[in-house]
Amino acid sequence: MKLKLTRPLIFFDLETTGTNISTDRIVEISFVKLMPDGTVSEKTRRINPEMPIPAEATAVHHITDEDVANEPTFRQIAASLASQLAGCDIAGFNSNRFDVPMLDREFERAAIDFDFSKARMIDVQTIFHKKEPRTLVAAYRYYCDADLTEAHSALADTRATMEVLLAQLEKYEDLPVEVGALSDFASANRNVDIMGRLIYDDKDREIINFGKYKGRVAQEVLAVDPSYYDWIMKGDFARDTKRAFTRIRMRTKK
Repeated sequence: MKLKLTRPLIFFDLETTGTNISTDRIVEISFVKLMPDGTVSEKTRRINPEMPIPAEATAVHHITDEDVANEPTFRQIAASLASQLAGCDIAGFNSNRFDVPMLDREFERAAIDFDFSKARMIDVQTIFHKKEPRTLVAAYRYYCDADLTEAHSALADTRATMEVLLAQLEKYEDLPVEVGALSDFASANRNVDIMGRLIYDDKDREIINFGKYKGRVAQEVLAVDPSYYDWIMKGDFARDTKRAFTRIRMRTKK
């Protein structure tokens, strides 16, 4: 195996009731844990989302209300899930923009204070888009020379994501094999928070990356417009993003 690990790397994928991180819920989560010695373990867990699964979501992942009616809620498995993630790095496909923020929001609802900033993130989609812009199905065909016949099954997508990353490392000699450097490469920007609402500039200042203050130094904005922080805290933002703004605000107040 070309990938060099110093701690476990968990590939994961979610199936959900929809794509709204704030209002939709997880119905299935799959892990593929890759250990530093190369051993692999897999786990899939269906979850009762405590809301109806829309027909359009079922059409994608084929999970129905009946399938999850007797499954545990996220709150019931949250502590166990957090312990499984602790001390691991995290990888996925489009995971920095969707899966990790969605999981973080579920942890927040369950009153689990899991700090994703301690994990190094590898978004395989970002590597793919930098090298060969396409979808996971196309990536699997391109790198693994096979068809992903069970796409949109959480476990199949998770397995495929791991196989694509390992194939990418074999194909591209310039890709770093250390997880820290690979995580940096897999970031579209130098993100401060997971979703990239804040990014670092070449002077390591936190820059707002959305909305009316896009391109402005966050600390300067919070100094001249304190109400902006209140808007962030009350807004529909991931907990990780709110934490990042809070750290900046604490420096601003000194």
